Amino acid sequence: MQPTEAQLLERRIWRHFSKGLTQYHLLDDGDHILLGLSGGKDSLALLDFMSRRARIHRPKLTLTALHVRMANIDYESDTAYLEDFAAARGVRLIVRETSFDLSTDTRKSPCFLCSWNRRKMLFTVAQELGCHKIALGHHQDDILHTLLLNLSFQGQFGTMPARLQMRKFPMTIIRPLCMVHERDLAAWAALQGYRKQKKLCPYETDSHRSDIKQIFRQLEQLNPEARYSLWNALEQEGKLVE
Repeated sequence: MQPTEAQLLERRIWRHFSKGLTQYHLLDDGDHILLGLSGGKDSLALLDFMSRRARIHRPKLTLTALHVRMANIDYESDTAYLEDFAAARGVRLIVRETSFDLSTDTRKSPCFLCSWNRRKMLFTVAQELGCHKIALGHHQDDILHTLLLNLSFQGQFGTMPARLQMRKFPMTIIRPLCMVHERDLAAWAALQGYRKQKKLCPYETDSHRSDIKQIFRQLEQLNPEARYSLWNALEQEGKLVE
């Protein structure tokens, strides 16, 4: 009996997910990992697949999820849905609220300040819980888009690594979806019926990232192997583990 399209999709995501975990040594036995759960499809998939991985005997993992609500940004997820989603997968969800003042640093974009404050809360809660790893839901497309952004606007060859060991304190950032393609995650979210966020961020399109996404799509049209060439370049320069 031939596998269905849904089964093939699930196997492909699991294969890429597992390869990323192994290739970049993202997990260790006894890890207590804090998962960033924004409520978007990527973070839901992160929790989904990490909870499956935690059910495997080794390495033994403990997972906790954190959802950060930004009080002064009109960008909201259904907290009750997130709590049910996490509970159904045996993961405890913590919800915290924070905010930031746009007037404090007008040189920084709202997206940067929002992201920075969310990340700050992740570190705070991770330290409270005794976690030494934080898992974020960035996929391969995110990592490659960031590479193109850095090349185009910063003149630097670098990106968000699959594994980043913080230098100032004992914390490691991991990106377990680092080898999973965005189109597969979008198809999986539709198949699983992941609920979309209630509201969209007013600053969502106010960045160069959407433009870079279009450029990346054009690159893949020119060369369907473009993503693998870019990824190999990152690997050769040691940019995926720092």
